Amino acid sequence: MRRHSFVLGLLLGLVGVARAQAPTVGNCTVLPADNIWNTPIDQLPVSPNSSTYVNTIGATTGVHADFGSGLWDGGPIGIPYITVPGTQTKYPASFTYADESDPGPYAVPLNAPIEGGTASTGDRHGISIDVDHCILYELYSAYPQSASWKAGSGAIFNLLSDSLRVATWTSADAAGLPIFPGLVRYDEIAAGEIRHALRFTVPQTQKAYVWPARHYASSLTAAQYPPMGVRFRLRADFDISSFSPANQIILKALKKYGMMIADNGSSWFLSGAPDSRWNNDELHDLGRVHGSDFQVVDVSSLMVSPDSGQAQQSTVTPPPPPTPISVMISPTQATVRINKNQLFTAAVQNSTNKAVTWKVNGITGGTAQYGYISSLGRYMAPSSVPGPAVTVTAVSVADPTKSASATVTVVRR
Repeated sequence: MRRHSFVLGLLLGLVGVARAQAPTVGNCTVLPADNIWNTPIDQLPVSPNSSTYVNTIGATTGVHADFGSGLWDGGPIGIPYITVPGTQTKYPASFTYADESDPGPYAVPLNAPIEGGTASTGDRHGISIDVDHCILYELYSAYPQSASWKAGSGAIFNLLSDSLRVATWTSADAAGLPIFPGLVRYDEIAAGEIRHALRFTVPQTQKAYVWPARHYASSLTAAQYPPMGVRFRLRADFDISSFSPANQIILKALKKYGMMIADNGSSWFLSGAPDSRWNNDELHDLGRVHGSDFQVVDVSSLMVSPDSGQAQQSTVTPPPPPTPISVMISPTQATVRINKNQLFTAAVQNSTNKAVTWKVNGITGGTAQYGYISSLGRYMAPSSVPGPAVTVTAVSVADPTKSASATVTVVRR
C-alpha cells in the first residue's frame, strides 16, 4: 500500500461519450450513471504512453481472472462482498492508516466473508453494501474482533454520489478508489452485460496517480511505470468470437468501458467476486488475451472536477445518415423505329460521381437482338422488331444498386 500525489495530463481533447445506464446492486445504483466508472471510453484516442505502459506490464503476458468458483488455498477465489439492510449493526474500527481512513462505524457483519478466507494472510478485503441507504463499506486487511473491526485502512462511499476520496488518501485499495464498482460479478454475466469499468493489478506502478485515483503506492519515478488509475481498453479489432458467451461479456466490457489500475499485484489480474456459477476452465481461457491486445486511453478530457468522479457526457447529436443516391432517366417511355435511334439522359442525385453505366435488357452496351446503347445514352434500335419488350437502364457507377429504367417499344414504321 500507499502514499502522495502527481497528476498526469496528456490533454488529448474532449471526446463525446454516450451516457450509460448505471449498474445496480439491490435497489441502489453502483455510483451515478455519469460516473467515470460507468462511462464508455471506447471512442477516446489512444494515449502516447500506451505501448510504453503495455510493455512495462507485460505485452506477452495473458489476462488472469482473479476470481472463480470453489476454493483456492482454503479460501474463496476473488473478492467477496455481502449486502445488508439498513438495520445492520455498525461496528467501530481501528486502523493502521487511521489518518487516511474513514472512522466509521462500519456496517460490516463480524462474520462477513473475507478475501482469501478467515485464515488468509493476503489483502483480506471485507466489503458490505447497505442496500437500503446505498452506502458501501470497504475494509483492507480486515480482522474481526469480539465487537469491532481491526484493519489496515477503511473507506465509506455513498453509491449515489460522485464524490472522491480526499486527495492523497488511500481507501481499502492502493489507488484510493472503491473496490466494489470494479468487480466482475456473475449476476452481470447472467444479465448479459457489464456496464462499468473493471479493476485490475500490475506488478509495479509509478509514484503518481491520475484521475479518478487519489493515491499512489510506489517510490518509482521512471516514466515507463504507469500511475495508479490509468485506464486501459481492449482493442476494438480484437476477435472475441472464439470465446465462451460468459467471457465475451467480459471482453465486450473491456472494449467499451476498459479497466483501471487499482493496486500493485500480478500483471493483468482482473478482480471479480467469487461465485459458484463461474466456470473456472472458461475463465482460464481469458489467458489468450495478452497485454499487447490492450491500449491506454487518457480520460482526463472527461473530468468535470478533479474532486468528483462525474464524467463529461456527450450532448452531441450524431450526424444524420447520408441521403441515399438516386437515379432519374428521361424519357421513361419511347417508341423507336427499327434502325433508328433515341437519346436517353440520366441524372444521378446525392453523389458527386454522376457517371452511369447504360444497359439494354440487362446487358451493358446492349446486343444486336435488342439494340445497342452508347456510353452517352444514345439507343440504336435493332434491324427487326424483337419479341419481348426492350428496357434501357442507367446504373449509378457510385452505387451500382441504384438505377432507373425506361421502356422502349420498337416498331417497323
